Amino acid sequence: MKMRVSAVQFELRDVSGFDEFSRQVVHYVRNAAEYGTQFLLFPEFVTTPLLSAGKGESGDPIGKLTDYTDDYVSLFSGLAKEYGMYLIGGTHVTRHGDQLRNTAFLFGPDGSVRTQDKLHITPTEKEEWRVKEGDGVEVFDTPFGTIGVLTCYDIEFPEIVRMVRAKGADVIFCPSCTDDRHGFYRVRYCCHARAVENQIYIVTTGTVGSLRRVDFMRANYGQAAVITPNDIPFPPRGILCEGEINADMLITADLDLSLLEDVRKAGSVTTWRDRRTDLYPDWK
Repeated sequence: MKMRVSAVQFELRDVSGFDEFSRQVVHYVRNAAEYGTQFLLFPEFVTTPLLSAGKGESGDPIGKLTDYTDDYVSLFSGLAKEYGMYLIGGTHVTRHGDQLRNTAFLFGPDGSVRTQDKLHITPTEKEEWRVKEGDGVEVFDTPFGTIGVLTCYDIEFPEIVRMVRAKGADVIFCPSCTDDRHGFYRVRYCCHARAVENQIYIVTTGTVGSLRRVDFMRANYGQAAVITPNDIPFPPRGILCEGEINADMLITADLDLSLLEDVRKAGSVTTWRDRRTDLYPDWK
C-alpha cells in the first residue's frame, strides 16, 4: 500500500478576519491537489492568526478561537470533500465544558470529521493559556492505511507512540509549533527516535513566520519533514524529504507501507518485533 503525503510550512501572519485566513488555507490545499496529494498536514495552532483580528494591543485572548470552530470545521471539511483528500487540519483550540483543549482534526473526503486532543501540555499552554490535556488516544483507519495524530510535545513521550503503533498505526502525523531552535530540535530528534523505535513513518511540520499582535506567537521556527526508519530500504539519514527551514512552502513524498513490514520482519534491526512486552506492555 502506498500513500502520497504533503506537509505545509504554514506562514503565520496577521489577518483582518476569517476570510483572509481562509484564502491562505485554500492556496495550500490547491497546491497540494496539483501534486495528487492524498494526505495534507497543517501545523499546530494553525488558526492562531485569527487572534490578530482583535482590537487589543495583543489581539484577542486564546479562548476567542473557540468562536471560530464552526467556520474552521466548515472550511477544512469542505476542502477535503472538494479535493478528495484527507486534511489533517493542524490543531485548533476547542472548548470542552469550561476547559480549553488543543485539538487536532482529521477531515476525510467522505465528509467525516475526527479529532485527537493533545495529551501532553507544555508549560506555556498550561500556565499562560490554561489549556488542558486530552483523555485518550485513537488511531484512524483509512483506505490507504492506519494513521495516528500526535501533536508536538506528545511525540516526546515514547509510551504514547508505542500505544499508537500497537493499535495498528503505520504513519503518525505530528503537527507542531515551536518558537526557537531548541524546541524545534527537541521535536525533530524525537520524531527520528520514534520512527526507529517503532519502525514507522512520521510526517511532521511546524509554523513559520510571526504574529506581531499575538502573545507567545511572535516567533516561530519550523520545518516540515517526512521521516523514516533508519534501515536499508530507506534513506540513510532517515529523511525522505524536508523543507527549507522557516520558508513558506509545501513538501510532498510517497510512502510505501510495505517497506515497513519488510524491515519489521527482516531488517538490519527489528526493534518492533524485539521489544520486551514482558517488561513494558504497549498499552492497556
